[in-house]
Amino acid sequence: MASPQPQANKLLRVGIIQDHRILEERHLLSDDVTIGHDAKNTIVLPPSEGLPAKFAIFENRNNQYQLVFDDTMHGRVNLGSSDVDFDRIRKQGLAQERGTNYVLPLQESARGKVDLADDITLFFQFVTPPPESEKVTLPPDVQGGFWKAMDRVFFSILAASLVFHFAWGAFIVSSAPPTEPELALDQLEDRFVSAIIPQKPPEPEKVAEAPQAAAEEASEKKEEKKSGEAKADSKPQDAATQKAELVKKVQGKGLLKILGSSSGGGGAFADVLGGSTGGGEIAEALAGAGGVGVATSEALGANGPKGGGAGNVASIGDLGTSGGGKVDLGAKKEVEVQGRVKDAAPEVESADVDRDALTRYVKARLKAIQNCYEKELKRNPGLKGKVVVRFSIMPSGRTGDIDIEENTLGNDAVGSCIRTVIRSWVFPFKPDDEVPVAYPFVFSPAS
Repeated sequence: MASPQPQANKLLRVGIIQDHRILEERHLLSDDVTIGHDAKNTIVLPPSEGLPAKFAIFENRNNQYQLVFDDTMHGRVNLGSSDVDFDRIRKQGLAQERGTNYVLPLQESARGKVDLADDITLFFQFVTPPPESEKVTLPPDVQGGFWKAMDRVFFSILAASLVFHFAWGAFIVSSAPPTEPELALDQLEDRFVSAIIPQKPPEPEKVAEAPQAAAEEASEKKEEKKSGEAKADSKPQDAATQKAELVKKVQGKGLLKILGSSSGGGGAFADVLGGSTGGGEIAEALAGAGGVGVATSEALGANGPKGGGAGNVASIGDLGTSGGGKVDLGAKKEVEVQGRVKDAAPEVESADVDRDALTRYVKARLKAIQNCYEKELKRNPGLKGKVVVRFSIMPSGRTGDIDIEENTLGNDAVGSCIRTVIRSWVFPFKPDDEVPVAYPFVFSPAS
């Protein structure tokens, strides 16, 4: 079949007939034609069973219209020589398949009808547009000019206002006081200079000391020197006296009372040490203590074995567990849990989105959906069921209005995770309006 020539100036005439009454008629040059009960369609149809919300029945590509229909539609098209019904077009391959739809290019002489429902029929044909009517111009005498079209009262008020404002501005400029020249620092008066530059306060005058005051100060220094020498001579005697008084005060207090004093002899310390101290001072009894040592195996061996036999000192490294044998706890391993995800055919309510292309896009990203299921399968090994997600494909290709329509898993965490995954998808479709989609997923354990 020869390729149809694009329509140059022909208009597409489309009419909708219901019960032998013309509901609507349109003449289109290059716009696409969409039908359905959605208010945004080119032709809005009354709600009827079997009709979609929006369906692009005519598309204009490269200045040529093409008819789009699916398997549920019936009708006839005159291709120039004879009328051909939709069934024959499908069987003979006269139309191009695009998913579940068929696309038939139309010539300028093509016309036909499409049965949309039992009582709704669409007719179409190409017609020549009517010639453009010439613009009617008025004669010059009637047209008038700029001055005739202007409101004279308004123009007079505007002119008077402008004159008044210009005159008032000139008066303000002429009556402004003259500007004073800026003065230099040497031209300022003294009072301004003192306010700007702070003055240095005058230094107090030194008063000469009287000879009598100097003599008195020298005699005072001599007396202080003498008193200091006297205090230095009596210092050793005072220190010995203070030490004796301090020993006497603390003899009968605290720990010294328990251990016993140096003069009284009694007390717990004397009872423990016996006659070794001879009732002497505690300092004499502890005079041989030169410090603290650390006991080692060599030091203990030098003194000879103590007790019934020879012994050794064991270090901490030599201490170990014995008896039960070696216990191997093994390495910590995480149990691997796998699940299966099956997707059924989605429900798409628009011809702008190819269902097969949508299925391929989702199958390429099923691993992220499977991860959501396996995360909860670790907590509940018997988790299985079906989740139906309803979302909309926006004109930008992103998703919107994501809801869980059905969830038989009994687990809200899987549905919430799936919503997060789908929200990040960007589809390769750019529909004219939002396209609702219902996509089912069936989950089951792998074993």
